[in-house]
Amino acid sequence: MEVETGDALEILGALVSHLKIYSSKLPSIVPLSVVPGGYKPSPEAIASYEQAVTRFREQAGASPFRRIYDLLVESLEAFEAGWVLKAVQSLLRSLDLLELMQGEKAVRFAADEEGRLREYRSSLQKILPGKNPELEGAGKGMS
Repeated sequence: MEVETGDALEILGALVSHLKIYSSKLPSIVPLSVVPGGYKPSPEAIASYEQAVTRFREQAGASPFRRIYDLLVESLEAFEAGWVLKAVQSLLRSLDLLELMQGEKAVRFAADEEGRLREYRSSLQKILPGKNPELEGAGKGMS
């Protein structure tokens, strides 16, 4: 079964949701003594995240969506390690790639699906720290 646009967005939405839940449990300031081991998600959360990535791989097949699979794996690896910012960045890059693919006419999104992409991007950007000038324009797509 080949992944459809709605299926791909559903899986991305699940990954964004996992990151939102995980990041909401993190303290706003992490002491340096904790950094080497980090805060890691629960084994159940990791398994659920991994299942979503695996489901994507199984459904992507030869579809144009297979191009974002490596970014989803990168996000999974970061999530497993407790590196929430790296996981967020990987998912933002996957959204950038989806927008690029739409511009290339490789995939098409309906208006409501474009709204979902914007919602996912907004949710991920809220996880990123602060509104630092050096981050201005980060995660806003490739346009």
